[in-house]
Amino acid sequence: MSEERLLRVRDRVRPFPDFPVPGVLFRDISPLLKDPAAFRTLIDLLEDHLRASFPKVDFIAGECLDSRGFLIGPPLAQRLGIGFVPIRKKGKLPGPTESVSYTLEYGTAELEIQRDAVEPGQKVVIVDDLLATGGTMCAACELMKRLKAEVLECLVIIELKLLKGSEKLKSVPFYSLLQYD
Repeated sequence: MSEERLLRVRDRVRPFPDFPVPGVLFRDISPLLKDPAAFRTLIDLLEDHLRASFPKVDFIAGECLDSRGFLIGPPLAQRLGIGFVPIRKKGKLPGPTESVSYTLEYGTAELEIQRDAVEPGQKVVIVDDLLATGGTMCAACELMKRLKAEVLECLVIIELKLLKGSEKLKSVPFYSLLQYD
């Protein structure tokens, strides 16, 4: 990975202090999404990583909650010539679904996936924009486990290292493009 390309992406992440609450430094990727060259570079970097790491991936799964993982997953899947599978907030997907509850800093939430989204044994990479405490990513991994899919990796643009979310993933491989303390 070229440092110049990584810097082009990092330069488009803007910090917002005290958002959404005092004491939190929010990392905003809106400028990255707005800049077509920087966004293309982001997808290039993620594609290069996946092609080098995994010769066979069946699906990209993205969390389509309040996060922006769904903005990264489909173009990455398109580049790799594979499908994209949404993981949503409970009640947002039609048909039979599998759901899992998980704990947030301020309560609980539920994620779900359509039961026929992946077949047993299929290889999946879960993509999101950010890893903080790891609760949502762990829930997404649990859904894939219930469908008997193989999670090759959890892939994010930004990792907030101080919150130690990657430790919750235990044996699931994890990759972050940008890390912040």
